[in-house]
Amino acid sequence: MRLLIDAGNTRIKWALTRGDEWLRSGALPTVRAAELSAQFAGEPSISGVWVSNVAGAAVAQALREAVVADAWHYATARERQCGVRNGYELPAQLGSDRWAALIAAWNLVGTGCLVVSCGTATTVDALSDKGEFIGGLILPGVELMQRSLCGATAQLESMQGTYAEFPHNTADALFSGAVQAVCGAVERQHALLDKAGAPVVLSGGAAEVLRARLKLPLRLEDNLVLQGLWLIARETNA
Repeated sequence: MRLLIDAGNTRIKWALTRGDEWLRSGALPTVRAAELSAQFAGEPSISGVWVSNVAGAAVAQALREAVVADAWHYATARERQCGVRNGYELPAQLGSDRWAALIAAWNLVGTGCLVVSCGTATTVDALSDKGEFIGGLILPGVELMQRSLCGATAQLESMQGTYAEFPHNTADALFSGAVQAVCGAVERQHALLDKAGAPVVLSGGAAEVLRARLKLPLRLEDNLVLQGLWLIARETNA
């Protein structure tokens, strides 16, 4: 049995697979990384672990201590893998989470598209019709954008707002401004892609919030990074 791990700054997502079968998946806060094995206690032994980790060395160590496995594999971006060509100036510098998400998206839609991951940060990455990663954006996520503004502005307190096109209070103005900023970045990149019907593959914690505001051909996908790790693991037969 294989364990897939997507260790992000806020949450750790995981999935168990066997061959071509997706068995089960779950998530827990990153600060509870040491408790990961309790999520699938009683399952058969794990032969291999595939990890995308952007949460740092301490989290990587906690995961190694929490899970007993025969082999550990850490995803890194390559020049070409699973049908995707990496157009980054220095391919290895592309984050493993973005790389895995691009691979998953390409294998899902097989055409030029935007890949939008909505986590602590929002990434808006573009694939060509030939499966080439042609570049992308990194910007603060909806929640981080609000917290950053509140932390830098003495008169603003952290408040939970709701979306409005023309907000009438500060909490709604903060939330709506963050949502509009992210939506604007996605729509701008879609226009620059110059392919009107190009799908937008949307994933991550804020995906539902954006989904309701974006007037683009959307495909909502859970666990996009895990799906990419699964494809990588099967291609390498590990």
